[in-house]
Amino acid sequence: MNAVQLPPLTVEDYRRLPETGPRYQLIEGDIFMAPAPNRYHQDISGNIQFTLQSYLEKYPIGKLYNAPFDVYLDEINAHQPDLVFISKQNYSVLTDAGLEGAPDLVVEILSPKTADLDRKVKRRVYARSGVKEFWLVDPETTLVHVYYLQQDAEHPAATFGEKEEFASPHFPGLKIKGSRIFKR
Repeated sequence: MNAVQLPPLTVEDYRRLPETGPRYQLIEGDIFMAPAPNRYHQDISGNIQFTLQSYLEKYPIGKLYNAPFDVYLDEINAHQPDLVFISKQNYSVLTDAGLEGAPDLVVEILSPKTADLDRKVKRRVYARSGVKEFWLVDPETTLVHVYYLQQDAEHPAATFGEKEEFASPHFPGLKIKGSRIFKR
């Protein structure tokens, strides 16, 4: 007996999902339910958001959004990254529905149930879609893996620990402290 191959779901299918209830993501044509993240995950997300938002209040060079926020990357990918940054030069990708195109920076914080998707499939989709910078934040190891996806999508350009600080070309002059990111 042959298995029936169904066509991939599309962004239009995704847009017909109810707005209430669980969070979903469309990844390579498949729907994934995203369970609520744990408290430490939320602490990390809030810490990064506070750091970047504080910078953006002083230097209004772009906008920062946190999940749930739809990022439509192509016809079979609608992701909800933990955080996304869009520079003023790229505001044309912002729509009433969310973001249609590549943000400048995507931050994904690993959760046990979605870590493989973030590490592999979503990272590759982000690279293919034109995302410039990608932070993969690992709460278990307290490491931030920084990728410059348009240069090398497979290997991080650098990895920073809890006791280190790093910078991003998107936020000139800002020193991002690992201790602040992983503060409980």
